[in-house]
Amino acid sequence: MSDKKTLTVKLVRSIAGTREDHRATVRGLGLRKLNSQSTLEDTPAVRGMITKVQYLVKVL
Repeated sequence: MSDKKTLTVKLVRSIAGTREDHRATVRGLGLRKLNSQSTLEDTPAVRGMITKVQYLVKVL
């Protein structure tokens, strides 16, 4: 039984026209198309990635 906390992240803005490293971060979060969702483990690394692209994503 796993007691790991998770976060669900949704891509709410297009990555078109954004910085290349921000696009790579969005891909690293497992998001591809607009409105795609990904459930990730709640770790400091994932939180840092979300903070970096917070203008593109929404945490559900």
